[in-house]
Amino acid sequence: MAHGEEPEDRTASTEPVVRPGSLLVSSTDLGEPAFRRTVIYVIEHNDAGSLGVVINRPSETAVHDVLPQWSALAAPPAALFVGGPVKRAAALCLATLRTGAQTADVAGLRRVHGRVVMVDLDSNPAVIAPLVEGVRIFAGYSGWTDGQLDSELHREDWIVVSALAADVVAPARIDVWAQVLRRQPLPLALLATHPIDVERN
Repeated sequence: MAHGEEPEDRTASTEPVVRPGSLLVSSTDLGEPAFRRTVIYVIEHNDAGSLGVVINRPSETAVHDVLPQWSALAAPPAALFVGGPVKRAAALCLATLRTGAQTADVAGLRRVHGRVVMVDLDSNPAVIAPLVEGVRIFAGYSGWTDGQLDSELHREDWIVVSALAADVVAPARIDVWAQVLRRQPLPLALLATHPIDVERN
């Protein structure tokens, strides 16, 4: 194991259970434009419903233009990401903690799973900076009422896998959808080769 890595940085459980820290990977048959070839990081999942953010949809808006105090901590590309269709005017922030970072008494951080935390954007970036490898800010989120996500899973709209901490701040040049599928066991990994536009293949 390389220096600075934790076990969760190299492997992820393949148990298909939706929980905070799960990824919802859109199936190849999910054609809805808002979610086609998307990967959603699940932040909350309980009896009231589920909430997550799309982690592979960068926008053209720079973090500096809307939240300049956070731009220095924003993982490249330092852009807002489109977290989903709900409340696009609201911003939500996730961060990946540095290995060994202690956050118990730090205001403005809430653990989601492993090294991934939610960051209160009203908190002091100077306090957060030494603890995180990078932050990602999302405009809007993806939400489901109780039972709604179960129905979509029953239709096989989503593939449920576990996230790695690095997924949350993956560079935009990486095809996160294909990357996440590629690391799954066969035959699931073969879906990573599915063409983006079947009609043109």
